[in-house]
Amino acid sequence: MAISNSRKRKKYTVIAGSHKIHLGDKTKIMGIVNLTPDSFSNDGLFQSGYTAEKAVSFAKKLIKQGADIIDLGGESTRPGSNRISEKEEIARIIPAIKLLAKDVSVPISVDSYKPRVVKMALDAGATIVNDIMGTNPDKSLLKMVKDCNAAIVLMHIKGIPENMQRNVSYSNLIENIYKILQKSIEKCFEIGIKSDRIIIDPGIGFGKTLENNLEIVNRLNAFRSLNKPLLIGTSRKSFIGKVLDKEVDDRLIGTVSTVCTSIIRGAHIVRVHNVAAIKDAVIMTDAIVNEKIIQPDKE
Repeated sequence: MAISNSRKRKKYTVIAGSHKIHLGDKTKIMGIVNLTPDSFSNDGLFQSGYTAEKAVSFAKKLIKQGADIIDLGGESTRPGSNRISEKEEIARIIPAIKLLAKDVSVPISVDSYKPRVVKMALDAGATIVNDIMGTNPDKSLLKMVKDCNAAIVLMHIKGIPENMQRNVSYSNLIENIYKILQKSIEKCFEIGIKSDRIIIDPGIGFGKTLENNLEIVNRLNAFRSLNKPLLIGTSRKSFIGKVLDKEVDDRLIGTVSTVCTSIIRGAHIVRVHNVAAIKDAVIMTDAIVNEKIIQPDKE
């Protein structure tokens, strides 16, 4: 009797600038640094006056707790949020990226879809672009990624943050996301971005209903055949609050549950706020998935 173990994750090495990010055995934790006063979760960075130094201190705390990648964003993308100017976004994130890049060895990701912001972030030391508009990536942004030897996260979104939760409907959710991400990958290839610089994200909460989000987590392994590493961002999101009837600050246990399930279903990178609390759950789930203890990275 032939028994197939389809839960073994595919292994990849993502090249992001000078960083080689090995994926497949050990789940990488992407720590979130929100430099946005209107984010649903900014961890108090704006409570007593924001400074780049404060952001760097917070990022270094996440790294000490176990973050393998730091993701900095200067514009809130919560449902119904309003866009800010490039000038304001640059003022929020570029000084922090410059300081952080001088002081840490982990890859820095910029959470932005605006070409000018992305260019300045890459020049400042970021090596990953986390593009929430990955359903239709800007060609000039993709060219910057190629020219700077950076990596890109292509995230699925239906619409834009201002309207993404209006009249959400799919004829076939997983198939739709799959095909759109496939087209985005092809656009990267057309620009000249190599396969080992592309990560995909099905976009939990971005133009999705409660049921859509649950289905995505449960069926993550459907994206295996795209042959790209999977990033998932469920941390503190509203679908967890709806299931558990919990406010943002009380969604940790729900987040842990979604993170563990996502890893079992094939996620390579988990984007989270509570790094310290999530780390043990990630280590334990990795051991289960691999059926052995996974040693820390040596690099």
